[in-house]
Amino acid sequence: VPVVSAGGVHSASVSCSTCHSMMAPNPTRRAGDELVRFHKDAHVAHGNLTCLSCHNESDYDSLRLADGTAVDFSDVMTLCAQCHGTQARDYEHGVHGGATGYWDTTRGPQVRNQCTHCHAPHAPTYKRMQPTFKPRDRFLYPKPSAATSTQVREDDR
Repeated sequence: VPVVSAGGVHSASVSCSTCHSMMAPNPTRRAGDELVRFHKDAHVAHGNLTCLSCHNESDYDSLRLADGTAVDFSDVMTLCAQCHGTQARDYEHGVHGGATGYWDTTRGPQVRNQCTHCHAPHAPTYKRMQPTFKPRDRFLYPKPSAATSTQVREDDR
């Protein structure tokens, strides 16, 4: 449930259909800046999609798949996967997306991120990043001599 702000003074959590049930859907709308009352700060940069490519015009409290099937906002992975197949495949194999908890699920639970935990749904692309310095790793440095091994062990504590 989104939070709607009225002039930055008051805010409230309301369902999307609270407002959208009172206005006709516009299938050509592509950007939040066209929506001057509530979504004016929404920056949209998600390919050539319109709002109704993902939002369900017959039930604004759900999303819609390409075939028109309604999906709950909590099932955003199904929605994203229909266009982002490579990332969905990588996610299924544990390569894309993060997790918290235990790798060994016999020791405890593991919770996987959904797409929208890391990506903004309306502008999902990350800026290109340059890697920084390498992590300090015992295999990346030359083996210390006998004279310096005591000092290195104390520094590594």
